[in-house]
Parts: sequence; C-alpha cells; structure tokens
Amino acid sequence: MVAKWIEALTGSLEQKKQYRQAVARVQALPEPYRTAAKALNRYFMYYGGITDGDTMVTMIGDHTDLWERASIDGTPVRDIVGDDPVEFAEAFAASYTGSQWIDKERARLTKAIDAAVSGKAAPDNKETDE
Repeated sequence: MVAKWIEALTGSLEQKKQYRQAVARVQALPEPYRTAAKALNRYFMYYGGITDGDTMVTMIGDHTDLWERASIDGTPVRDIVGDDPVEFAEAFAASYTGSQWIDKERARLTKAIDAAVSGKAAPDNKETDE
C-alpha cells in the first residue's frame, strides 16, 4: 500500500531501479566507451523530452547494451556515432516513440490555430486583450 502511494508521487520504483542499473553498467564500461555513453545519455535527457518512464528506461537500456557490445567487440566509437554525434543521438532517440513534453504544446497550438480560423476563442487560452 505504501509503495503504491510513493510511486504515485515519485513514479515507478522499478523504473528507477532499472535506470540506476543501466547507469552503473555505463560506469563499468572501459574508456572511451564510458565517456561516449555518458555524453549521449546526457544528451538524451535534454533532447528526448520523453515523459513515459517505460520508453526512457528501454531507450537507456538499449543504449547501454549497444556500448557494452561495442566495447566487447572493440568497435571504435566513431564507427558507432559517425562523423556527427548529434545526428546519431537524435536518430537513436527518434527510434523510441513515446509521449514528450512538447506534445501537449503541439496540441495546444493546433487547437488555438483551429479556433482562430473558425473565429472562436480557444477554451484554454488564458490570454486577454490588453
């Protein structure tokens, strides 16, 4: 009962556990894989904007698997990320669909434009003419 209450406030404890395990696995990677994986994980947190915990945990876990495999195989970092690490990171993150923070604003913008075109005020538009 208490665990459900805590999870209602903080999110899934299992997801947090899985995330911490993935972070520990990244920490255990040899260089230069550790630095590359940590940098990409940081970028995912800023770029991805994923709000679904299951999607985020899956993405971080798969990303960690990628770097573990690369370190075992001795694959050079550039062979994985290519010449443009930003392009790699964004393409990787795009593979994991889920709800994002921007989705709410996209819906709000679309609703406001539809209302403007139809001549009706958007119901959630709190701006006033001053």
